[in-house]
Amino acid sequence: MKNKITDKTSKKIAKKIKLITLSSIFTSLAIASTTVFSYSDVAVESTALKEQSIVIKAEHNHEAETEEVHDKSGHDHGSNESKAAHAKEGKADDGHGHGSAATSEQKSEQQNEEEHEEGISFSPEKMALANIKVTKLTLQVFAKSVYAPGEIKANGYTSYIVSPRTESVVISRHAILGEHVTKGQALVTLFSESMAEAQAEYRVAYSDWQRTKKLGLGTVSESRLLASETDYISAYGRLTAFGLTKAAIKDIVKNNSSNLGEYTLVAQRSGVVLSDDFSQGQRVPAGEKVMVLADEKDLWVEARVSPNKKLSLPIGTIAKVEFAGQVHVAKVIQEAHTIDPSTRTRIVRLSVENTDDSLHSGMFVNVNFQFDTQSPVIAVPETALMRGADGDWTVFVEDHPGEFKAVEVELGQPLGNYRQIIGIAPNTRVVTKGAFFVASEIAKGGFDPHGH
Repeated sequence: MKNKITDKTSKKIAKKIKLITLSSIFTSLAIASTTVFSYSDVAVESTALKEQSIVIKAEHNHEAETEEVHDKSGHDHGSNESKAAHAKEGKADDGHGHGSAATSEQKSEQQNEEEHEEGISFSPEKMALANIKVTKLTLQVFAKSVYAPGEIKANGYTSYIVSPRTESVVISRHAILGEHVTKGQALVTLFSESMAEAQAEYRVAYSDWQRTKKLGLGTVSESRLLASETDYISAYGRLTAFGLTKAAIKDIVKNNSSNLGEYTLVAQRSGVVLSDDFSQGQRVPAGEKVMVLADEKDLWVEARVSPNKKLSLPIGTIAKVEFAGQVHVAKVIQEAHTIDPSTRTRIVRLSVENTDDSLHSGMFVNVNFQFDTQSPVIAVPETALMRGADGDWTVFVEDHPGEFKAVEVELGQPLGNYRQIIGIAPNTRVVTKGAFFVASEIAKGGFDPHGH
């Protein structure tokens, strides 16, 4: 009896264990199917009802059949769990792979943004279209230029003022303003009472001297001969002082019918008539300027330099004189050691050749004194410099082909059309043409073109 009771009890316990096992298995299957296929709540409930019906049927089945169902269910459970695990791992792997790809793309985008925060990139075609020129900067010796305003003046050493040496009246003119005259050419005819007296005295003195000279010492005394010669020389010298030439003095004697008192002033040298401020019939005092003659092949330039500029301008210093787009080479010949009281400037005088007759007295010109820098420097054209919002000067540096960024520099001395810059290393590639276009393109992209 005890054995039978024990057998029945053990059978009941075994059945309960099997039922509990089957229930847990189907619950796991329901959870797995819900996780894998993402069924709705209705589908979960139907699955649970089916599991209960299976459990009820399983209670009335044979132990062998129950064990077979248990074996099959265990196998299916393992496979389904492995599938779910693989599915979860697959999702995890996909998520990890996608995340790494996204991270690398974000990093590359961030790097690109960081690279272009201070500049911009151009394709070779766009650079050619925009005429952007990039130059490698090297240390060079440049010609330093210092500007000063100047004025063309007649060469005081070759010009000549035509004026009567005694009070006279203008009878007629023989040359006009701007005319090129040659040496000995008649300029103006005048009349003077003093000249008439001098001419008359010369005639008498010349005649007396010729007569006594023919008689000689045997006929006249030595004192008489000496007095006659002295009167002749005095009369001749007076006419010379009045401006008459040797030829004009000879004519006084040869042409006795000439009108006494009339005389003609002639050009003492070749040149151009720069002024003729007189009229016929005008009475002109002694020493009054009637005409000015000047040789314009060699002119003066008076440059006015600020006294604040401590410039050493020794004789022979080269300068460029510019007028109406034409450039002439001049050199320093004199430098005043006083300051002009009206302009408060130093006057530096230069000599310039005017072989093509393009320069004339009275013209205002630009004078640029030329010096060589004492040591090699780095310089860029003025067009390569751009001013930032804070007033700093910048240039655009090419780090890589077609990629530019703004770099602040300090300005040094002006070097003609170039300007010395400080803060750029030698062999740096810098935009020397088209800097304004680069700055505007950077500004279009929303970046500060000057790196601020």
